[in-house]
Amino acid sequence: MQVDTPPDLKLVCGNRNYSSWSLRAWLCLRKAGLNSEVVVLPMDTPEFEARIAEYSPTRRVPVLWIGDELIWDSLAIAETVNERFANASLWPEDPVLRALGRAMAAEMHSGFAALRHALPMNCRATARPVVIEDEVQVDIQRISELWSAAMERSGSDGWLLGDFSIADAMFAPVAVRFKAYVLDLPEHTQAYVDYWLADPDLQAWMSLARQESWIIEHEEVGALSN
Repeated sequence: MQVDTPPDLKLVCGNRNYSSWSLRAWLCLRKAGLNSEVVVLPMDTPEFEARIAEYSPTRRVPVLWIGDELIWDSLAIAETVNERFANASLWPEDPVLRALGRAMAAEMHSGFAALRHALPMNCRATARPVVIEDEVQVDIQRISELWSAAMERSGSDGWLLGDFSIADAMFAPVAVRFKAYVLDLPEHTQAYVDYWLADPDLQAWMSLARQESWIIEHEEVGALSN
């Protein structure tokens, strides 16, 4: 998909290497064919604290600016992009699949706290040893079940609901997390991770992340992201 990008479209992100919520919003823009201006604010730095109020009343990222209009929170950004720029193509036409995708996106948006804490996103990391506690394994199992159920319902062997959807964007950082740590994943789960890692847009984000020099101590970024 390729559309004309409004000249006043601006996405404010955290570090590409760490900011999972920024990745979700950026992917929706890319999949809608938009190449917006991107402002990267390095989290856990004096620069972030000095500049974030200029862009975000919540002092969190990501934030999408359309002219003087502000949309915050990654899921709200995704839905706005879908409505205004993607001709509603970021959700399936089928109402059953659409409802399933929205439920999955909402669960990812509000859940999986144990996984977020134990396996922070780091685009530069690969196969890091990690001890998986029971509550983290529960999260991994639930995510695997969600992916399996979605692909079984849609008949897809690629994206979760057939074509790319907002649900895929919401789970993209999970794929990056699963790459970053040594995990024993079910075959279908690893297949979806591999499918995402081969995606050109995600590869472009990962390449930019590898060029960043910022390092967040302990990679504890959850408090700064929507």
